[in-house]
Amino acid sequence: MQNSPDLPAGRMPMPAQDAAARRGNFSEVALGYTLEMARAEAARCLHCKRPRCVDGCPVNIDIPRFIATFLAGDIENAYRIIRTTNSLPAVCGRVCPQEVQCEGVCVLSAKGVPIAIGRLERFIADNFLHLDACDLLRLGPACPRIDPELKVACIGAGPASLTAAGYLSSHGCKVTVFEGLHEVGGVLVYGIPEFRLPKAVVAKEVAALKEQQVDFVTNYVGGKTFSLEDLFNQGYKAVFLGVGAGLPHFLDIPGENASGVFSANEYLTRINLGRAFAFPEYDTPVIRGKNVTVYGGGNVAMDAARCALRLGAESVHVVYRRTAEELPARREEIEHAVEEGVQFAFLNAPTSFNVDECGRVASVNIQRMRLGDPDASGRPTPVVTPGDIYTLQTDLAIVAVGTRVNPVLLDSEPRLTLNRKGHIETDPETMETSYPNVFAGGDIVTGSATVISAMGAGRRAAHTIAKRLGCLG
Repeated sequence: MQNSPDLPAGRMPMPAQDAAARRGNFSEVALGYTLEMARAEAARCLHCKRPRCVDGCPVNIDIPRFIATFLAGDIENAYRIIRTTNSLPAVCGRVCPQEVQCEGVCVLSAKGVPIAIGRLERFIADNFLHLDACDLLRLGPACPRIDPELKVACIGAGPASLTAAGYLSSHGCKVTVFEGLHEVGGVLVYGIPEFRLPKAVVAKEVAALKEQQVDFVTNYVGGKTFSLEDLFNQGYKAVFLGVGAGLPHFLDIPGENASGVFSANEYLTRINLGRAFAFPEYDTPVIRGKNVTVYGGGNVAMDAARCALRLGAESVHVVYRRTAEELPARREEIEHAVEEGVQFAFLNAPTSFNVDECGRVASVNIQRMRLGDPDASGRPTPVVTPGDIYTLQTDLAIVAVGTRVNPVLLDSEPRLTLNRKGHIETDPETMETSYPNVFAGGDIVTGSATVISAMGAGRRAAHTIAKRLGCLG
């Protein structure tokens, strides 16, 4: 297939805040396409007869059809096409790794200019003005009648549970979402900074669910405040577990317990959920380091590093034991971090933190590495370079080396079968666990993954539940 000569050849760049200016604020960095830019980008689509992009999308959005519908001037129906399989398009358009999913298999990716599918998805979602919350959720003209006897509980209020709740409520189930924190949204509100995902975007989706008669109960911790048996005794017909995997891993090196060493989970939760960036307007304090070091190379590490800059750090180093080629973070997030002044210490690994007389971290000893043979994941193994150690000053260290399953709920529910990594085992088609009528999806099943993969699991589970309860007539 050849691109028509009257179509624009290059990928439309995303407008963004100036790097120097955005270092001083938490406003969204990517500003979004204008209508003219979105149309120019959409016009590049080849409308393939066998579109690879659909298979590359974890929830199988009909990408060529929504693009063609948008080009025809129908934003509302373009949005409806997306919403058929994706409950949170404005969220996914911002934070999903399209470059390795739908865009990664686009025919034009061979030339390095795939269609900016995520940016188009965001534009359409942001510009769709729904008149009725039921229309937003069900893609139909009227709210379904909610059957109070068809009670379903969702534990956790992240993307998997929000998706399950939206699907089930749109089919007449009475859904209650139980959240351990004081706000709804899970990682969307506590983990991802405002400059990447404005909380107003998440609030819009939650408000629509409330209009659909979904109830939200906050400050309720599964396994402590209530058990699964308690829910079934209260008349719930099914339970969905979408509690994520938010317990941080640590480096396990000397000095890690010093004051000034944070997990990225705590650091970002203080800033995002606790609004510490606006202290003292909000009560949550946060340490504003002068020389900050961040350990890890994923999106969480980029978020922590960029937050530290915005909180006034003079220097921020991301310490990563492999090279730039192996960084797991999204390319866009890495590029934004570099533009803002984040420095990278590649082929480096911390060996110990040095503490001052007050018990605060003062510096870190860094071991230089080299790359060896590939490990089981296919990535080259970092190998120590003997004797090559140096010291880096740091008064704030942030550990972002991954997460594991929080055992609070799982330890109290022996009827749930876990795999060797401590994740809940489910039927991959139905998402049902070993506990009858208990379903699970998202990071609690797969380990740390993407927002849209969690949403896909929530949707599969909700479909099974709705079918079992007789709601899919």
